[in-house]
Amino acid sequence: MHQEEIELQVLRSIGKVTSQRTIADEIGYSVGKVNYVLKKLIEKGLVKADRFVNSDNKIQYKYLLTPSGIKEKITLTDKFIEIKKEEYDKLQQQKKEYEEMYDMSNLKKAHCTK
Repeated sequence: MHQEEIELQVLRSIGKVTSQRTIADEIGYSVGKVNYVLKKLIEKGLVKADRFVNSDNKIQYKYLLTPSGIKEKITLTDKFIEIKKEEYDKLQQQKKEYEEMYDMSNLKKAHCTK
């Protein structure tokens, strides 16, 4: 899921930020990684890149989600939520086991001191 997780982070950033550098800073990955992911998302038809000239007369790209990109963002978000729910359930089970172990060790201590 690692690649899908990065794709979801990039998809979530599009619209809020305008440059690869800003996306990279926001999600904590290198500009090179963001560039690679954006190219893949563009190839898949999930993102559209529009060129424009900024105030410093430099050519930049504005990234926009396509309708397919919005749908993929929803799909990946659902997958991510499901994974997090499963992780939460596993942690709850581990916590319960630890509590039972703790209770048992306290019972043994109480029994031994009598």
